[in-house]
Amino acid sequence: MKVLVTGGAGFIGSHTVVELHNAGFEPIIIDNFSNSKHSAVEGIEKIIGQPVKYFEIDCNDAEALRQFFKNEKIDGVIHFAASKAVGESVENPLKYYENNIGSTVLLLKIMREFGVNNFVFSSSCTVYGQPDKLPVTEQTPRQPAASPYGNTKQICEDIISDCVTANYGLKAIALRYFNPIGAHPTANIGELPIGIPSNLVPYLTQAAAGLRSKLTVFGDDYNTPDGTCIRDFIHVVDLAKAHVKALQKLEKASANYYDFFNVGTGHGATVLELINTFEAVSGVKLNYELGPRRAGDIEQIFAQVDKVNNEMGWKAELDLADGLRDAWRWQQKLAPHPPKGAF
Repeated sequence: MKVLVTGGAGFIGSHTVVELHNAGFEPIIIDNFSNSKHSAVEGIEKIIGQPVKYFEIDCNDAEALRQFFKNEKIDGVIHFAASKAVGESVENPLKYYENNIGSTVLLLKIMREFGVNNFVFSSSCTVYGQPDKLPVTEQTPRQPAASPYGNTKQICEDIISDCVTANYGLKAIALRYFNPIGAHPTANIGELPIGIPSNLVPYLTQAAAGLRSKLTVFGDDYNTPDGTCIRDFIHVVDLAKAHVKALQKLEKASANYYDFFNVGTGHGATVLELINTFEAVSGVKLNYELGPRRAGDIEQIFAQVDKVNNEMGWKAELDLADGLRDAWRWQQKLAPHPPKGAF
């Protein structure tokens, strides 16, 4: 089964390509490398021990995408390609609406043209906004999104649901995942942000490696045990395996099946808990400061994962310490010799 992985050179995409290969699928990557590097493809190839097919294509380029589908007989699509920084989406919403929604609409249109029926969508717990009750279940009402990024995920889910209803044979799953962290245990692939990281853990590891002067914790006055935000941090390898399970479920599903699943650990941790765990597993004392809240951030969110456990046979096997240990190993490989006096 040939599987197109859009954004397959990115953080979650690259790990999913590895797990697809391990499960017997043939993954093919398309990526415009706007927020990833070709070295990710080399890292994948080191892990799986063979070349992986990839194409440098933008998912908003209709002509290139159509030519790709014409040349490759694709059986399923996992769609990661999207802009994903909450803060940037607040500052530049049009970029997010154009890129995230436009690429999803175009992909679905071209899939229908070429009779490709299996679609796994990279969604997010941001669709829930700030929920009234925790943990978040799939029955939790979607609140108004706290950021344009979150709104694009809500809109894309609605578009996919409508398309499944309207197009006989189309089947789709949206995975609403929480906060991916970590790296492959080989340290051949991991999170590789371009420029200043927008996610917490790569910024943290860069600060620990001396590449950033310090880490700022955004907000210490939230209604949480230590005043910092609570998130459900899931290891990227566990998350990648969930996409394989979703694709396998779609293969067996009846026509016009659509559903969505939370993918997390089921446990929340505060930002300060994460920092303390990192210091314990790395042996590095982190230079951080407490700062004001950041626009678009929600106070706390973590998943209930009974549905994905029971209906897809998936559950998280790695914990917060595993994720931070692997993220630090990856960072050390990227910058093995930190500047003098970094710590």
